[in-house]
Amino acid sequence: MIIMRLQKFLSEAGFCSRRHGEDLILAGRVSVNGVIITKLGTKIDPEKDNVEVSGKRIEAKNKLIYIALNKPKGYITTCSRERGKIVLDLVDIPERVYPVGRLDKDSSGLLLLTNDGRLHNILSHPSFDHEKEYEVLVAWPISDEALDKMTSGIHLLGNRTRPAQIKRITPSQIRIVLKEGRNRQIRRMVEKVGNRVKELKRIRISNVRLGSLKEGCWRYLTEKEKKKLLTAS
Repeated sequence: MIIMRLQKFLSEAGFCSRRHGEDLILAGRVSVNGVIITKLGTKIDPEKDNVEVSGKRIEAKNKLIYIALNKPKGYITTCSRERGKIVLDLVDIPERVYPVGRLDKDSSGLLLLTNDGRLHNILSHPSFDHEKEYEVLVAWPISDEALDKMTSGIHLLGNRTRPAQIKRITPSQIRIVLKEGRNRQIRRMVEKVGNRVKELKRIRISNVRLGSLKEGCWRYLTEKEKKKLLTAS
């Protein structure tokens, strides 16, 4: 269930501006499921509720799609096939979706795809502090000192990385949680402490977990997952 204010729905459906939508509501010209609405705080579910203005039904522009994909290595997180296999080749649906954020060609794991621009804004804006969790296998056993440096922050390309949460699994395997997403950040951090990433898999984005989803497969997000992601705004 994706809940939004009625005037926002009218705007996103392309019917009118949000301000004009407020005027229409106050004038008693908007109904939801046959009931005239005059209160500006009214919220609706665009996927279920019937919204009409002066008797004319207003349709959402697109059916909003939210997908979790287990990206294999070798696929590029882009919509252009100019550089090889792309993640969209793995998702066979009629609706057009696009990837949210990045996951480089040599990495695997959880990637979100959608046609809802709000989700990209929510997950990419630093003020929301969404966590991304990764399992990382490095080439050689990594020292506690190196992990401490990565945890507290490392200077990369002129800026210091934000503090990270890191847990050792084995001498050469760690689990790391970031609240930012610079280009190839984990690989650069590991190189900075004198090691090299051999395998990198993302297992969580905010409240959405990879779980048992098989590599190369995808699923729709649950209503609970969608609601928690989108209400962060």
